[in-house]
Amino acid sequence: MSCRQLLRSALYPALFAFLALCSAAARAQAPGPEVCAGCHEDKVASYAASVHGQAGHPKSPASNGGCVACHANAAEHVKAGGGRGAGGIVNPGPDNKKMTAAAKSAICLNCHETSRELGFWDSGKHKQNDVTCTNCHDPHVSTMRDNTKMLRNMGPLISVYTTTERQPIYQVCVSCHKDLRAQMNKPSHHPVIEGKISCADCHNPHGTVTNAMVRAETIRDLCLTCHTDKRGPWIHEHPPVEENCMNCHVPHGSNHNRMLAMKPPQLCQECHRTGAAGATGHPAVLVDGRPIQAPASANAITARFQEGGCVNCHRQIHGSNAPPSANGQFFVR
Repeated sequence: MSCRQLLRSALYPALFAFLALCSAAARAQAPGPEVCAGCHEDKVASYAASVHGQAGHPKSPASNGGCVACHANAAEHVKAGGGRGAGGIVNPGPDNKKMTAAAKSAICLNCHETSRELGFWDSGKHKQNDVTCTNCHDPHVSTMRDNTKMLRNMGPLISVYTTTERQPIYQVCVSCHKDLRAQMNKPSHHPVIEGKISCADCHNPHGTVTNAMVRAETIRDLCLTCHTDKRGPWIHEHPPVEENCMNCHVPHGSNHNRMLAMKPPQLCQECHRTGAAGATGHPAVLVDGRPIQAPASANAITARFQEGGCVNCHRQIHGSNAPPSANGQFFVR
């Protein structure tokens, strides 16, 4: 046996035994959950039922001293006889106004900072606006309600008919983003309140380097992850589509079909004003110069066209592969 092997066989067991004694001594000094349950029975019960209370993961609070893993100064708190503020117990909850937002989040990040979802936490709008982890998550909540993300219960659901006990993410988001709550209730909306998609499918609440914390480089790239039939490439590109889908659509909800910002033809006329200067109604002529109103001309378009919609003829508004000879440049069907 070499000298290195002899050192390993002699020193390593002694080192591990010493570390185990130190850990045991630290746990002996800090009160366990059974001590905390004397005053905080409901909190200890919800902690024990949550993923934080499971000792199977080496980083879980249950494997690192229990309550003291997040609530420091517990020994001083117990020694002082408990009570609000006694012993300087650390409480990172949203109701604590004495701790800074950064200090509250630091307790959670001590274990979760290596998560891929938190890679851009410092760049996100939530961090910049002093939104903490505990504003959205409750570290004591049980997973019995299929709430694996430990989200806070923010009150009644938007949806009229609720057929699940699952905690939807949008319920937490709209507690602050109340303007979006109103949009989600409009007739045309993404199926968020129905539970088919969630806010986190499009946005990363833990931070990104993109606008509105979307999970793509641009809004258009995000939309195309689901609406792949609109991707192209097209022979004839529609400029507003290439620029931003939100030029025409309101993604959180609209009173118009297909979540359009306005009803056609008014939406189209935001760009296609080919009539007289300052015209606010349907343009007096088409793109190719033919008049819409029916004068005594064989080349004129019937006046009934004025009551129609642009998409009755221009169906390929996201892009067209029709050749120019077939009027493909006009995005007709």
